[in-house]
Amino acid sequence: MSPDLQLRTATPDDLDWIHELRHRVYAEELGQHAPDPAGRLRDGLDGDNVYLVAARGADRMGFVSLTPPWVGRYGLDKYLTRDELPLLAEADLFEVRILTVEPRWRATAVAPLLMHAALRWIASRGGRRVVAMGRTELLAMYLAVGLRPIGRTVHSGAVTFEVLTADVAELTKNAMDRYGTTLERLRSTVDWRLDMAFAPRPDGCEHGGAFFTAIGTDFRSLERREQIVAADVLDAWFPPAPGVRAALTQDPGWAARTSPPTGAEGLIAEIAATRSLPAETLAVGAGSSDLIFRAFGQWLTPESRVLLMDPGYGEYAHVTERVIGCRVDRFRLRREDGWRIDPARLSAAVASGRYDLVVVVNPNNPTGRHAPAAELRAVIAGAPAGTRWWIDEAYLGYADLDESLADLAATDPRVVVCSSLSKMYALSGMRAAYLVAEPAVAAQLRRWTPPWPVSLPSQLAAVAALRDPAYYRECWQRTHTLRKQLAAKLAELDDSLLIEESVANFLSVTLPSAGPSAARLVAECRRHDVYLRDLSPLSPEYQGRTVRIAVKNTAGNARIVAACRAALKVLRPGPPAASPSAVPAVGSAR
Repeated sequence: MSPDLQLRTATPDDLDWIHELRHRVYAEELGQHAPDPAGRLRDGLDGDNVYLVAARGADRMGFVSLTPPWVGRYGLDKYLTRDELPLLAEADLFEVRILTVEPRWRATAVAPLLMHAALRWIASRGGRRVVAMGRTELLAMYLAVGLRPIGRTVHSGAVTFEVLTADVAELTKNAMDRYGTTLERLRSTVDWRLDMAFAPRPDGCEHGGAFFTAIGTDFRSLERREQIVAADVLDAWFPPAPGVRAALTQDPGWAARTSPPTGAEGLIAEIAATRSLPAETLAVGAGSSDLIFRAFGQWLTPESRVLLMDPGYGEYAHVTERVIGCRVDRFRLRREDGWRIDPARLSAAVASGRYDLVVVVNPNNPTGRHAPAAELRAVIAGAPAGTRWWIDEAYLGYADLDESLADLAATDPRVVVCSSLSKMYALSGMRAAYLVAEPAVAAQLRRWTPPWPVSLPSQLAAVAALRDPAYYRECWQRTHTLRKQLAAKLAELDDSLLIEESVANFLSVTLPSAGPSAARLVAECRRHDVYLRDLSPLSPEYQGRTVRIAVKNTAGNARIVAACRAALKVLRPGPPAASPSAVPAVGSAR
């Protein structure tokens, strides 16, 4: 492969070649379609399909077609009804079609690279399952990459196809396990013009903190920290309470060298007093992720079935699907419903008792919506006795701490409430969190908690923070004002932008369908040292067009608006997509 091999999204100039190549291969060569006098073969989904093209200079080598679920129809609809193929009704299904390579490039790596690009594009848009029609004579190639027949055969002209499907996560793992070395070698030969990273993260979970790459993760210098606007993670814009800063600076040498209380007894006592909870209902950890991994690892197996909100915080999908290997279903939240959790629909979803665990982040990250406590209590009360509920209240302070379900969790063994001190108390760097559970459940988790689970500086900071509720209430109120101001300024940039506020310390911006992708906006803003979060990998509901922005102080928000203004000015004409170095996969730490 030549170093100038390019992979890109098709431009308008590519479409005539795509129609001409499609005619040569599928009409003249294979006899799938009748020849057309114009020598062009078009497709009914041409206006909705996404085409990825491999080219070298002006020489186009091949393409692959993708149909995302938000189009509402697939190529397979021409051959099979939804009753015959229920898979087509799934909300996160992407169809891969018409992988076509010019004859002289068929013995090269063009086809594998196009398949890899298609998989990366789908994963970057939150796709979890693919469906494809594979020519029977090429079935071995499709099986080798991890696609599997579902027992349906389709005939089109002189060509017979097998209907194939696979999970995106399984395809990705198979590709990296079997072809990772080859792909890494090919990476240096490809001019990757697509708006997602060439390869997934090694651990498979997209996390945030991309801004730290601009500061330097080796910590040799932190000078850049004041130049970066880290709006891709939901860290608080305000500093921790004065008492926290005093506790950390009183004797930092002693705090660094001294072992903390083994079981964080003082921290647990402070949480119990602040939240009016019995101490025996509490367990602490180094951030909510620590508690999630520990608890889920105890409760769940690959045979467990879990229900997650979608869109929802990505850590839960990572732990349940990729770490434990559970059977995971999604409860779809829809923009047209205001991202609201419909209690009647949720009650119906869990009524069968099939779920071992239901996870509700409330307020939800990334939608920013809060489900009233009374509604959740009613749903839980009517749920089967064997269904456990995990309620994540990491952002509840921004809504109303009185809405907590902690009192229910303290008495009902089916319910656990998890609360991070990171986002509400400006302690993200400290890594402190707690969960509330019925005493026997909490005791079981404490038995599986190692000694010294929270560092001494973290315990000192958390205790001091909990002792100053007035300071934080003022900060939370100020956050609402700043968020509204930021939303108003972003709305002024372009009438086609959809600005959705949350009840917490972030908002989202959705770009128009004819505009640039969220990934390209994120990449362009980074040129101005402003880091935003592309929500696309979390759910197909975002259609690759939505970014989440953390609220900052007045100066930080002004820089966010300025960066978005400059980025949109560059992106509106539709220039070539950004390079992969500018668009690494990003996520959200907790």
